Amino acid sequence: MTDSPVTLITGGGSGIGAAVARRLLDAGQRVAVTGRGEERLRGFAKELGEPEGLVTIPGNAAEYDDVRSAVDTALKAFGRLDTVVANAGFATHDSVAEGDPAGWTEMVLTNVLGPALLIRASIDALKETRGRIVLVGSVAGFVPTPGNLYGATKWAVTGLAENARREVTEWGVGVTLVAPGRVETPFWDSYGSLPPGHLLTADQIAESIVWAMRQPAGVDVNTVVVRPVGQPN
Repeated sequence: MTDSPVTLITGGGSGIGAAVARRLLDAGQRVAVTGRGEERLRGFAKELGEPEGLVTIPGNAAEYDDVRSAVDTALKAFGRLDTVVANAGFATHDSVAEGDPAGWTEMVLTNVLGPALLIRASIDALKETRGRIVLVGSVAGFVPTPGNLYGATKWAVTGLAENARREVTEWGVGVTLVAPGRVETPFWDSYGSLPPGHLLTADQIAESIVWAMRQPAGVDVNTVVVRPVGQPN
């Protein structure tokens, strides 16, 4: 256990992040998860039985001091860092022509700045382990949808993944963008209902993320787009 790989996941207390954490812990790995909801993080740890290999860290993924502190906490707790998963993000579920701009700043900062801050804060540790950066994007970052500012933030994540890869690959660090289609997670809570049609589960997306993380040394899986069968766009 003391030599097992270590992963830091932002927004790891629920949804896709929590599903990734569960899979890694079940495989004997060590995991640090961040989130803005301290109560949610405590509940997640309690639900899992307070495992020794789990550290929960309250903080804002869009604040560099919080992100850097999370990386330092993971390193202090576990002594190494092999993978970071930039999972924190949300949507305001409105449009640029008719939406409420009050929520846009936080969404853009969390969805776009957050992953960049995580890369910056963790890259020195990842160089040492020749580790991996995983960015959770979206199908909305490949397919334009009318007035969708959330989609524009995910287009930015799509670009960030490749821009980051071109810089960090010389240090032996891999970069994987996982772009889910519709997934049944708390993402839809502010929308008011789940979208129609078949949805993937958070655990199904977590399986794709963990698969990319487990590639042999020297293999860099860069882009994984995962839709439920039946989602046309």
